[in-house]
Amino acid sequence: MSFGRLEKPARHEPMSDINVTPLVDVMLVLLVIFIITAPLMSSRLELELPKAEESVTKAEEPAAFVSISVDAKGQVFWDDKPIDAATLKLRLEQTARQDPETELQLRADTAVPYGRMLQLIGQAQAAGLGRIGFVADPATGAPTAPGR
Repeated sequence: MSFGRLEKPARHEPMSDINVTPLVDVMLVLLVIFIITAPLMSSRLELELPKAEESVTKAEEPAAFVSISVDAKGQVFWDDKPIDAATLKLRLEQTARQDPETELQLRADTAVPYGRMLQLIGQAQAAGLGRIGFVADPATGAPTAPGR
């Protein structure tokens, strides 16, 4: 019983098949790179900010500011990074100690209750921050204020 030829053919012919192993290796490496970097590219916090008149939204940018955002679920973010209540209190106090003139810029989704925003304002004022600004998207086709 034989499973193959024991003798070698007299003539070696060139291999005419395409070697796909390097192609598969490269594609798998690219897939791993994409899997690792895809979550990093979509780490932007999505908020539906309230609309305001254009004249209200064109305020001067302060020299030093801290951005606090609240999403529709009520999660608080410090410069787009999630933060818990205890850490928020400590960071507000540290910021007030470093520079009491630092402006707190509040960004809140339209679904956030008014009372929750008042709690954040109270925490900031208790920590020693008095400059608080609200960030809004410009309203399209908003009526101008009287006298303008």
